Amino acid sequence: MSFNEIETYSAQDAPEFAPAQFVRWFREVAPYVHDFRGKTFVVAFGGELVRDGVLNSLIQDLSLLSALGVKLILAHGSRPQVNEQLRLKGYETQFGRGTEPTGPAALECAKEAAGEIRLDIEAAFSQGLPNTPMSHAKIRIISGNFVTARPVGIIDGLDYQHTGAVRKIDVEAIKAIIDEGAIVLLSPVGFSPTGEAFNLAMEDLATSAAVALRAEKLIFLTQDRMIRDSSGATITELARETADRLLGDASLDEDTHHFLTHASRAVKRGVARAHLLPYTLDGSVLLEIFTHDGVGTMVVEDSLDDLRPAVVDDIGAIVQLIEPLEEDGTLVPRGRAVIERDVERYTVLEHDGVIYGCVAIVPYPEDGMAEMASLVVHPEWQGSGEGEMLLRHAEMRARAMGVRRLFVLTTRTSHWFIKRGFVQGSISDLPKERQLTYNRSRNSLIFIKRL
Repeated sequence: MSFNEIETYSAQDAPEFAPAQFVRWFREVAPYVHDFRGKTFVVAFGGELVRDGVLNSLIQDLSLLSALGVKLILAHGSRPQVNEQLRLKGYETQFGRGTEPTGPAALECAKEAAGEIRLDIEAAFSQGLPNTPMSHAKIRIISGNFVTARPVGIIDGLDYQHTGAVRKIDVEAIKAIIDEGAIVLLSPVGFSPTGEAFNLAMEDLATSAAVALRAEKLIFLTQDRMIRDSSGATITELARETADRLLGDASLDEDTHHFLTHASRAVKRGVARAHLLPYTLDGSVLLEIFTHDGVGTMVVEDSLDDLRPAVVDDIGAIVQLIEPLEEDGTLVPRGRAVIERDVERYTVLEHDGVIYGCVAIVPYPEDGMAEMASLVVHPEWQGSGEGEMLLRHAEMRARAMGVRRLFVLTTRTSHWFIKRGFVQGSISDLPKERQLTYNRSRNSLIFIKRL
């Protein structure tokens, strides 16, 4: 298979893997298993997922995550089921994606729909037939009055009646349950201290829970609401500020705008990662979590205090970072004059006025490629994800330039790049201009990543 060919298939249609391939894959997954054991994930999905018959396959994947030590909170919606009950009972009311009034009849439909879906989820987690993914799972799923709600009230003269918003999440009770290995299920009905029931939005429910629990991940499973670039390719990672800029224009459809708004809000309020995943892709949760690039769009907080474009005053610090690696042969010697000439291509990591990392992007727009150069983190700062942060930033910069492939030349760090989705290439894969300046005496390996 050439570099430009990517074979895709669903888990159902996947070919049989040879033992060596299986072992290699399992070893590649191991670091993610270690990273996420004991971490809290909030997984949220609407009633559309249940309606479309995807619930059982999702439950199988979630049971695997639970078995691997991930602490799970599920938040489900029921909008299409509520609308169907309203239609069958002869009511004209239909709920859309926005905030709408919930009358007494609609509230009863919301409670019925939430109860039915809750039972469906509990039944799915109770499967245990031999020779199935749920065999020996024995997963406990617990629901209850974990959410205190408040009425939305009257806005611009419109009484929203039984439409509510989350007032408080019972964090202590939820933590006690997930610490014992059980899964918590949150339904879109909350209760006030006076005992009133309120219809909640699944997205608000999930976001509030993820923020209150300081979750590692908030995962929204949608029909197909990824963020895409001008060519239609999924943007796998967005800085929160970039997400907020997208929300400010009119390019997003209503559903995508809605989910991205909550993802951005969650990250802004302390959730480490928020994901939009297509439930239409079998195994999308596993693919997103256990592969480097994932299959959806991930929103992260790109700290502007630490990561910024380089300026002329940074040249001395960049030289100090790069010089030791130039001296031991890891990097090609550039010299101060070259760095000064290309300073606008550099991004630096800074903390308390100290620059401790840098990376440069050199575009080759005619070939749709860019080179990532001088990816350096000071030795005293390594091991806490700074290299990953610089790589993600470089990928985002390259995508913003309209680049489809990112390449790097290296003599000593090939495994680091392979682990992060780069594939080895040859000199002929480089842009023609870069082929002319390739230093054959160094014999650098070439690695390329599709963006």
